Amino acid sequence: MFERRTINQLARDANKSVNWVRKQLESYKLPKRDMILCKTVIIADATFFKRLFGVLVLRADKIKKNIFWRAIDYERIEAYVRARKKIESQGFEISAVVSDGRPGVRGVFADVPCQMCHFHQRQIIIRHLTTRPKLEAGIELKKIAETLSNTTEKKFTKILDLWHQKWQPFLKEMTYNPETGRKFYTHRRIRSAHYSLRKNLPYLFTYQKHPELNIPTTTNSLEGCFSHLKELIKIHRGLKFKIKLKMVNEILSK
Repeated sequence: MFERRTINQLARDANKSVNWVRKQLESYKLPKRDMILCKTVIIADATFFKRLFGVLVLRADKIKKNIFWRAIDYERIEAYVRARKKIESQGFEISAVVSDGRPGVRGVFADVPCQMCHFHQRQIIIRHLTTRPKLEAGIELKKIAETLSNTTEKKFTKILDLWHQKWQPFLKEMTYNPETGRKFYTHRRIRSAHYSLRKNLPYLFTYQKHPELNIPTTTNSLEGCFSHLKELIKIHRGLKFKIKLKMVNEILSK
């Protein structure tokens, strides 16, 4: 798996049949690993392998280890609830959580400080404005969003307020649809980008409010893990789902 070797290569090296190698993989069981129980910041996120399945992972930032993972079909809030109950029943204590900003996920961890991932916030802005917005209001808003990681909540809020004050008439512009007889906001994408920043603002600077917790500003440690995971799984895309799931478990347990 980690050496990117196919079943045919393994069979040839072991001087065995391909079916024999498949049986060894099917009978393999992931060994139990000892967990270092601690109070830690939790990084929570999920990734999906196209439309086949996904994996929800909780990572302990203090020990740089994945302490929970489960295969999922959809990113439901119930999965996060079960994940939290599981790690707490094992003895982990959650001091804070870093997530992609989904309101439901924040609700699961409402009793601890919640940090919105800056990377995910910037991706939301790009999704609404694109990487090269054409309108001046969008260009300015994108530049404001890019300052997230090197500013304070007070400064960021002030700049965002000034932007909104400047472009408020522009944001209220309406377009009339003669076919339906209805009006809609002309610059909906820019409005959505601004709304996203406003909605997530209370969670974008949590790390500054609790410096003693050393809260990361992104879920990047998990994103790197996901990239490595997908790279290895892609090489073995012809495997049965059961064996592929074993590979996921093995990779995430390292």
